[in-house]
Amino acid sequence: MTTPFWYNAALAILKPVYQWRIKKRAENEQQYQQECLERFGPFQPAKNQHVLWFHVVSVGETNAAQPLIEHYLKLGHPILVTNTTKTGQARAKSLFLKAPYEALFQAVYLPADQKHLVQDFFQKYQPKMLVLVETELWPNLIDQAQLANVPTILVNARLSEKSAKGYAKVPSLTQQMLRGLNQLLAQDQASLERFQQLGTPKNQSDVVGSIKFDIHAPQNFIDQAERLKVEWKLTHRKIITLASTHAPEEQLLLEALRTQLDADSELLFIVVPRHPERFDEVYRAAQNLNLTTHRRSLNEVIQTDTQVYLADSMGEMWLWYGLSQACFVGGSLNVPGGGHNILEPIVLKVPTVLGPNYFNFQTIVDEFVKEDAVAVGHDASHIAAMLIDFIENKSLAEQMTENATAIMKKNAGSLKKHIAILDQYL
Repeated sequence: MTTPFWYNAALAILKPVYQWRIKKRAENEQQYQQECLERFGPFQPAKNQHVLWFHVVSVGETNAAQPLIEHYLKLGHPILVTNTTKTGQARAKSLFLKAPYEALFQAVYLPADQKHLVQDFFQKYQPKMLVLVETELWPNLIDQAQLANVPTILVNARLSEKSAKGYAKVPSLTQQMLRGLNQLLAQDQASLERFQQLGTPKNQSDVVGSIKFDIHAPQNFIDQAERLKVEWKLTHRKIITLASTHAPEEQLLLEALRTQLDADSELLFIVVPRHPERFDEVYRAAQNLNLTTHRRSLNEVIQTDTQVYLADSMGEMWLWYGLSQACFVGGSLNVPGGGHNILEPIVLKVPTVLGPNYFNFQTIVDEFVKEDAVAVGHDASHIAAMLIDFIENKSLAEQMTENATAIMKKNAGSLKKHIAILDQYL
């Protein structure tokens, strides 16, 4: 099995555009050169060979894979994580590139999906197994895994109706990729059926639930949040986090909440934009609204007059949730949106609000909505009112977090099922 000529030709033609995009988002020349080396070679030396290779796209997939990666690190397996975004790589390193796992763990960017690059990458790391997380399919990656006899498993697999339509437009490529997988472990029945309609063999695919329900907050972030509450004198502040936000969500929500911010000096918003290249833009938006704003990147602390704290750092989302009494999960008020993972704040018992456009997490969110375990607002003013309500109405907040915790407990157990299947290939 080989990938089609047209696909490889298209990649070669698009390479300069890809490099231009990397340059555009790089903060400096050194960062640009480093990412280009990891994407296009020559690749840096492998810290370990015969690794368990997890490919995760960004922050959400990294968080989803966290308990699986942690399980195998604890058993002493060397782990390689590849990402396609800067935020995803920062998240992976913040979780695992530290004691006691530092010698076993390496995180680099996924090479561009050109055949010679992927071949070289396989040769360098000689993986025992390739674990793809959620919906991350690359034709040459899967093709070269087959040629190298490396078992390839798509875990925590999900597929929205919109994504399924996209894959259906290139059936020759999609069917070949899906048939190249040894196993596909879907989060829910709807995703499984969409994958099977696209060509996944029924005898190699099953529903095992979402690993995301088995997530837990890293203790170091919980401890750090408790320290900061004391050091930054936050015990009396009413803290709301706007997490993983996209344009124009920050602008819309801060405008909707400006009256409350000016009226209540205890109210504080921590804003965590999804993409680092937007940090300055979000800072300007807060400044233009005359809101007293401080920045994490400048090592500024939250002061008594801080109204907006711009969390323009990477890999610290657990910390901001740990300080919060309510939160908005972004990518759900913008258009087209799609949403982000709601389970992190829920694990920390933070009442969670999102916008109407959460189709990437439809099945999970719908279950929480049905049980009054998250709140969905239809526009910025509705979301703003809900967030203030959770801050002011403690019994309402407690009821929602109780409902959410019950759903988490009911859905736990997918991690064990995933491990049992992955272990068969080790």
